[in-house]
Amino acid sequence: MPSRWTPPSFVTWLLSVVFIAFMISGLNNANVTLERLSGGAFNMGKFLGSALPPDTSRTSAILSSIVQTFEIALVGTVFGVLLSLPVAILASSNTTPHPIIRHGTRSIVSMMRTIPDLIWALIFVISVGLGPLAGILTIIVDTIGFCARFFSERIEEIEKGPSQALESTGASRLGIISGSVIPIGFPSFVGTSLFAIEKAIRSAVILGLVGAGGIGVELNTAMSLRRFDEALMIIILIFIVVLIVEQISTAIRKKVI
Repeated sequence: MPSRWTPPSFVTWLLSVVFIAFMISGLNNANVTLERLSGGAFNMGKFLGSALPPDTSRTSAILSSIVQTFEIALVGTVFGVLLSLPVAILASSNTTPHPIIRHGTRSIVSMMRTIPDLIWALIFVISVGLGPLAGILTIIVDTIGFCARFFSERIEEIEKGPSQALESTGASRLGIISGSVIPIGFPSFVGTSLFAIEKAIRSAVILGLVGAGGIGVELNTAMSLRRFDEALMIIILIFIVVLIVEQISTAIRKKVI
């Protein structure tokens, strides 16, 4: 009979010790105390007391900013998805023209994905100024980092049979990609793109905090001026919009995938 328990390797022990050390250090640096937690609960109660009932006096202006946020997310995601497909083709082992191009493209995509949205937003705000354009450019970069990775993985998972059949008829590389790779991967591409737009709407809200346009500017202003009743109204409307987009996205995925 094989032994029911084998001693973990040295690497496993080392990783476990490092993990536990970081957990202990993190809890220690967070300074978690009963006094702070009780004080936080009291302050949260004060916030809710100041925020309720939500202020509806500026609903029309808030809705206008939410529409702008949705437009930023939509435009950025559409352009990001369109650019992600050729990037994914270059980054996939079965469609790239050369391994060097594949590794270089993957490195660029990893960089786009690694740098946080707020950093990209700050870079674009410095580059093109305050407003929706900085937000759109940020969403484009973030969408490429997100979609190109998953598009590439799906392309590499596609069976070689259809591509080899087209290749045997003398089809060009472009013909093989457009005739087999894209049609087979299309449902997965749509699903990933829908997840991307959900992600982009949440990101677009945060980007407004650094001046990239949208409802984040209104929310930042309301919180800074301690108009918590107006801030709560903004949060409620953001929640409703995100919920509607998620429901529509789920319905489309069920139809396509």
